[in-house]
Amino acid sequence: MHRLKDWIGRSETREEQLEPSRAEALRVTLESEDAPAEVGTALPELWHWAYFWDYAPLSELGHDGHAARGGFLPPVPLPRRMWAGSRFQWLAPLRLGDLVRKTSTIKSIEEKQGRSGQLVFVTVQHELAGPAGLAIREEHDIVYREAPMSGAPARSSGEAAPEGAWKRHLTPDPILLFRYSALTFNGHRIHYDQPYVTGEEGYPGLVVHGPLLATLMVDLARRSVPEKRLLSFQFQAIRPVFCGEKILVGGEPDDRGADLWVADPEGALCMRGRVNW
Repeated sequence: MHRLKDWIGRSETREEQLEPSRAEALRVTLESEDAPAEVGTALPELWHWAYFWDYAPLSELGHDGHAARGGFLPPVPLPRRMWAGSRFQWLAPLRLGDLVRKTSTIKSIEEKQGRSGQLVFVTVQHELAGPAGLAIREEHDIVYREAPMSGAPARSSGEAAPEGAWKRHLTPDPILLFRYSALTFNGHRIHYDQPYVTGEEGYPGLVVHGPLLATLMVDLARRSVPEKRLLSFQFQAIRPVFCGEKILVGGEPDDRGADLWVADPEGALCMRGRVNW
């Protein structure tokens, strides 16, 4: 851990133009109610994940399909990696066609002990600035975990999801997972490689992307109150969602925003979030 702490403060900056065709591909994949994407259209919340791809060569990938550790991200010596959660502030709109600068900085590295063994959390801050200045501030929590113990359940029993005013039932299938991986240039094998995810990471099936579930939660809020402007959002991944499961994306609004969640077929919480407007 002392060696890993040397990565705190590392930073990288990239620039990219927000090409409308990529947003349009994401729009049809999500079956969004937004109008077709074109230059000048405001980029919907969380769609920035379809930009700023990590162009690591194949020869520089790790066994799990991510870029090999020890570059920008620290070389955490634990085999499983997941998106644990994020926090966002939307400060100004980004529009398709804008030239955007993204600055990423390693903010913290923490070791913890969980029920499944050793955990290491790496928090990365991303700031995206467009023509009007700073537009998005994001903190992204990555968790690294030990290999699964023999006989350990892939998903422990969970807290029951609440009853909410907003409901959308979905069944993520392999095509959705493939498209989202392609649109985010995500090579993580747990999302498309069935022998790998079941044989080496111990899951019963392909794992649905955490950012995809978060995007579906925010999309539910945007569909339900299209007149509201979102100011902030945070989410926490609790339990994995597997391909082919019928899930519920739910929400309950109040005066300041809405609580959001994703529940599995048994009605247990898999992800929870909060959006403020």
